[in-house]
Amino acid sequence: MEDIKIGNILIGKEHKPFIIAEMSGNHNQSLERALELVDAAAAAGVAALKLQTYTAGTITMNNWFKIEEKDSLWYGKTLYELYQEAYTPWERHEKIMKRAKEKWILCFSTPFDETAVDFLESLSVPAYKIASFENNYFWLLKKIAKTGKPVIMSTWMTNISDIDKAVRVLRENGCKELILLKCTSTYPASPENTNIATIPHMAETFKCHVWLSDHTMWIWVSVASVALWARVIEKHFTLKRSDGGPDSAFSLEPEELKALVIESERAFKSIWEITYEIDDSEKNCLKHKRSIYVSANIKKWEKFSKDNIRVIRPWNWIPPEFYDLLIWKTVHGDIEKWKPLNWDNIF
Repeated sequence: MEDIKIGNILIGKEHKPFIIAEMSGNHNQSLERALELVDAAAAAGVAALKLQTYTAGTITMNNWFKIEEKDSLWYGKTLYELYQEAYTPWERHEKIMKRAKEKWILCFSTPFDETAVDFLESLSVPAYKIASFENNYFWLLKKIAKTGKPVIMSTWMTNISDIDKAVRVLRENGCKELILLKCTSTYPASPENTNIATIPHMAETFKCHVWLSDHTMWIWVSVASVALWARVIEKHFTLKRSDGGPDSAFSLEPEELKALVIESERAFKSIWEITYEIDDSEKNCLKHKRSIYVSANIKKWEKFSKDNIRVIRPWNWIPPEFYDLLIWKTVHGDIEKWKPLNWDNIF
């Protein structure tokens, strides 16, 4: 599959992981904190910062539905209350994006309705993210696809048939650069329900890049995904989990985000290519392998035996594979104990 370009950054198998820091609602309704989050993301070395673009009124109805799952982080709140707390005021988007540009990182967003797409187009975002909860909202998918910009779509709560429908809608409406994200949006997700082995299968099925939106705690699932060709990794982050906020409980702190950048790049470098060649860094260590040595003084015309030759370190002339062939061969000259055996002693 061809590389995808977002802004000035190429994304693909041959390029280091593209880490997206998801701000979500962790700005806690403070512009100053949002700008601090931009600075922290840039300092951690991420490629991009991602926002979410909606209002409570564009995504649900007031006081209509209450979250009743007792294990939910947002138990007892209505959806409207949650989104009113978590949304990023639209008038702040431009300031946040300007700060990101000053810090040399990309900034784009997840729109949750068609008006949000129009608004983000006015800000010239370089790409669009589609949330798992919206990937069956085909009017929104069509609107996003028609912008002609790269699209990143999460796939939680979506079976293979649902993904196929969404992909078809995007492609039929002009999306040429598509990235799907394997995603488990329980908050937090567990390694056991993340199933990153799906990544290469999904890529083969839909003939597109498939990477990871990771809602587990810490970074190890993300790092492991790199070995399965994940090159885009999305992670929620905050300044400090103890500060609270809608997504703080499953978000990385700045030093953890930095660790993700570093360790995912190390994982990428460790894959590199399929090779069986001895690396230059290994060649000096070859001397520590075994070879065949004389373990007792041997006179001319005696025979080699288990009593007078041994396979020991370091490497010298004759490798261990010839040991059985040498047993009971005649010695053609005197050999002193602990001398490495060489072919001149035999022929």
